Amino acid sequence: MTGELGTPIQGVTLYSFTRAFHGREYDLEGLIRKVAAEGFGPGLELIGFSSIRGFPNITDEFAGWFSDLVEELDLVRTSLAVNADIGIHRDRLLSQDELVAYMTRQIEAAAKLGFPVARVQISITPDSMEQLAPIAEKHGVTLALEVHADQYASHPRILALRDRFEQVGSPFLGFTADWGATTKAFAPSAVEAYRRRGASEELLAELVELWDGYYAEGPPADQGVHGKRFGSFIGLAAKHGRPDFGIDFAINGTGLFGPARVEDWLEIMPWVKHVHGKFFGIDEHGEEPSVPVRELIALLVEQGYSGAVSSEYEGWHWNHWQSPFDIIRAEHAVQRSAAADAGSRMITDPAEARRILAAHHALPVRS
Repeated sequence: MTGELGTPIQGVTLYSFTRAFHGREYDLEGLIRKVAAEGFGPGLELIGFSSIRGFPNITDEFAGWFSDLVEELDLVRTSLAVNADIGIHRDRLLSQDELVAYMTRQIEAAAKLGFPVARVQISITPDSMEQLAPIAEKHGVTLALEVHADQYASHPRILALRDRFEQVGSPFLGFTADWGATTKAFAPSAVEAYRRRGASEELLAELVELWDGYYAEGPPADQGVHGKRFGSFIGLAAKHGRPDFGIDFAINGTGLFGPARVEDWLEIMPWVKHVHGKFFGIDEHGEEPSVPVRELIALLVEQGYSGAVSSEYEGWHWNHWQSPFDIIRAEHAVQRSAAADAGSRMITDPAEARRILAAHHALPVRS
């Protein structure tokens, strides 16, 4: 604990509304206006490639339009999610020089759009992050590598990155903590979706039992263990005569619902620059049954975290019967309640959020 309680900033990523965006219920401007109208800010996060046509090429006209819109709506830019697509060629991976050039264009886009953070992905190695550090510093954009299931904070790959960040000593390198690494149950809404697709009650009970067993064991120690768990979900579906569910079970059971414990985040907490408040649904009691949102917010507060939390609703993959806007509204209420219970509060005032977020990014890493 740092001694000073954190005041996390409430926000959302537009990724939460992917179904509405893909269904053309909203265009980009309409969705941003919806976020402001519903009070889902002040924090606003976008995914570059999915939100902006032609990304990472950002015209002056688009940058001006976006800035004017954000200012009009009094939203606060928190993070631009960028991609480390080392496999964009069919026949080979990007070379190191190609990767750096590819990421540089996206860092420049984040800076042009006024985002203080660019979320990067686990395919970026410690060497790549070190090489990108001066580029990020030049443009004033923090590179926050996402810790996402099936990785977790104490995973060797993450600890190697943390150690390199400490060696480099750049305030422009850090992590995005994705709560999907620390779930406590196979999401009930996903179970319900399988039920609606015809899965038997026996199969669903064994699916939950299998995941619960892995939760008891803890996160996979290495990729070999991860692979065996992945295969076991496929095998379970095949055993029940539903091989069509196999890959879906495996991807969700190992790649979305990570079994690490909340306290695991302490391994990298000083380097956490941004948070993805990943969650999958809200139950009839107004709580998130699969992600320990209250404990995670309490941890952020206790550790003095005053950066942004982008609520990231990922139940949209399977839940087509509930409104993502209603679900985000309910999850934000849980976050605010949890922060109050921890003796602090979520920041919802835009002016205060800008001031606190600027201070958060100016702080040196407290190792």
